[in-house]
Amino acid sequence: MPFEKKDFRLAEKSEALGRLAIHLAEITAWWTSCIEDDKLDFKDFEPREINSSAALLAYFDQLLESAKRSLKEAKDEVFDTDWSMTHGDEILFTLPKKQVVRIFCMNHLVHHRAQLGVYLRILDIPIPAVYGPSADDDEVSLIRAFENVKLT
Repeated sequence: MPFEKKDFRLAEKSEALGRLAIHLAEITAWWTSCIEDDKLDFKDFEPREINSSAALLAYFDQLLESAKRSLKEAKDEVFDTDWSMTHGDEILFTLPKKQVVRIFCMNHLVHHRAQLGVYLRILDIPIPAVYGPSADDDEVSLIRAFENVKLT
């Protein structure tokens, strides 16, 4: 994450690059909240201020370890219970936890990760590999990644 470009926006209504990158880390914390709590209240939410790649990675790693620990310790039946996203007394939605982890923990992360990729591409910053090599990887890596793919 190039923090020297943290204020970059694709358009006036778009989220700033830095805020988007931090939000990707924050989504990781939703796994822990979903498993351990019955709701996530955004009433007093203050986005974390992070101004370096090292600090962002440390924050992400901390949230990921917590999420992994929660998942490892979770009983299957916890995912059948309800979870709500709230803003104070206002309930934004309530869903079974198994839907929350799919829609908000996974799909939401994938959505914003794709957005981040667009930002990086426009800024001519190499895109890391996600589902195999990216176009920024060398040609040999691309050939090796797809040499065993069989199309039917």
